[in-house]
Amino acid sequence: MKTSLLLLLTLAVLSCRDQKKAIAAPEAMPKQHPYPLLKEGSLEALDNSFWSIIPKEAKIEILAEGHQWTEGPLWLASKNMLLYSDIPKNAVFSWTEEEGSNLYLRPSGYLGKDFEGSEPGSNGLLLDKKGNLVLCQHGERRIVKMEGFIDDPQPIFTPIATRYGAARFNSPNDAVYKSNGDLYFTDPPYGLPALMETVEKELPYQGVFKVTKSGVVELLTNELTRPNGIAFSPDEKKMYLSNSDPEYAIWKVYDVDQDGLLKNGKIFFDATSMVPHEKGLPDGLKVDDEGNLFATGPGGVFLFSPEGKLLGKIRTGQATSNCSFNQDKSTLYITADSYVLRIELSGT
Repeated sequence: MKTSLLLLLTLAVLSCRDQKKAIAAPEAMPKQHPYPLLKEGSLEALDNSFWSIIPKEAKIEILAEGHQWTEGPLWLASKNMLLYSDIPKNAVFSWTEEEGSNLYLRPSGYLGKDFEGSEPGSNGLLLDKKGNLVLCQHGERRIVKMEGFIDDPQPIFTPIATRYGAARFNSPNDAVYKSNGDLYFTDPPYGLPALMETVEKELPYQGVFKVTKSGVVELLTNELTRPNGIAFSPDEKKMYLSNSDPEYAIWKVYDVDQDGLLKNGKIFFDATSMVPHEKGLPDGLKVDDEGNLFATGPGGVFLFSPEGKLLGKIRTGQATSNCSFNQDKSTLYITADSYVLRIELSGT
């Protein structure tokens, strides 16, 4: 009897020990990356606040490669899908975690048969309030809405803006909607066959425009030589514009008045001195909920505070064209030369 009781007590003690082992916190394991990492990629912090936005352990993953020139990343939260342009291929591609990268829409920016330049396709992509896909078309020199459903893309387009007055645009590049429904966009010459020397160029400048909800096109500024990336501050009282001119590689910030016009433009950051030493120019940009700017430029993605302090860089080693957040801003997608990249953020 005593032997049996002793055996039962021993088994009970061992059982308790096993239970404690079962509920003990597991050791932290390094995050496994299912995608290859960008060998040239690195993080450069110039201010400690950089690490509150981008985790120290974050890595730059390659989601797709082998493209010619990627641009215009757009996250579709309802589909868990990323869309992006390959401008020379005149196509939009999709990427999902399950299926990887696939052709989504072709043609995307030029509907003719022969194109003399190198950038016929779509550039910037965005959604309107109704969830329609809106494209900046280089080859057709206009901004359009794709007809049909996101799930069934077809190269059938309805123009949103084609001209300023009697003149055709150069090649709409990037765009952003204001909360009231007005559409703002940049119009550099990159889609024109001979750029500034193109005989068919009808505007004597490279402008930044607004299209009102009623379809009226207004010129906001023509002072930038190569206007490119465009974004609002969270309260829409500021607008940020990049200028992708190697001789004047800057970002500017403007006040947005009650009529939606741009006032009091000033240099936000000047990267001209970096151009000879790093690949890329000021290009696409996005703003997070705290007003921090993720701005592509020489060497990768610059991270600025709302006041214009450079907090650090996501270094890609590539000419980096644009970026986009996922829905909760916990991930940044980056288009860089032939790549589509991803890096995890701290999120909101």
